[in-house]
Amino acid sequence: MRVVDVERVRGLPLFCGVSEETFGAVTAGAFLQKFPAGTTLLHEGDPVDFLYVLLDGLVELEGTWNDKETTLAVLRPVSTFIFAAVALDADALMSARTVERSDILMLSGEALRRAMQTDPRFSYAATLELAGCYRGLVRSLKNQKLRGGAERLANYLITQRVRQGGAETFTLPHEKRLLASLLGMTPENLSRAFATLTGYGVVINGPEVTIARPVVLERLAKPDPLIDNHQPPSGTPIGQAEQELWPASRAG
Repeated sequence: MRVVDVERVRGLPLFCGVSEETFGAVTAGAFLQKFPAGTTLLHEGDPVDFLYVLLDGLVELEGTWNDKETTLAVLRPVSTFIFAAVALDADALMSARTVERSDILMLSGEALRRAMQTDPRFSYAATLELAGCYRGLVRSLKNQKLRGGAERLANYLITQRVRQGGAETFTLPHEKRLLASLLGMTPENLSRAFATLTGYGVVINGPEVTIARPVVLERLAKPDPLIDNHQPPSGTPIGQAEQELWPASRAG
């Protein structure tokens, strides 16, 4: 890596407080690469040799079964993925591909496991990251199991409105096919959910969404800080603050 890249990586929460020796050992075989949109980074079932850290761009995590596929998460910077598989030296439970041009740091899984065994500070940082992954999993399971489709969509729109500055009108960050999969719906069910929300002041114009009556929409959505993560606090572990949604697990 270039000197400027090393400085960028050194500032990640994963390396906060770790010794220079540990940092050098973990990053000795690291790669910081730019990938074009549509690049498959790994396939589910593959052995995992690297921990991936998304520094710029957008990554979709997918799962398949019996000729079916679903979007498990869409990750924004800064996010780790496949951390649990790396820690356990296990096969990937999901596939990953770039949605747009992305800068991704790849850290040796073997070096990470050694550092977790020998450096308490690094082990603690890794624990924080994995704990954030677990909490993301619990939030998403509650969202999926306790809410209907219209309620999930309503909370998603409220979250996007907050993240995009709170204006009445904002832009959906994903095409509707991807959004449907992300919310655990078919495209047809997503269309019906949008139709339902028109009665609550939601106006759709292509990718643009207007929430004309936010108070009315919130009465339907009933946002809950123990499920939703609209405005995460400072000091959040890598990835927890910027996760899009986790119907399954955030880091595999």
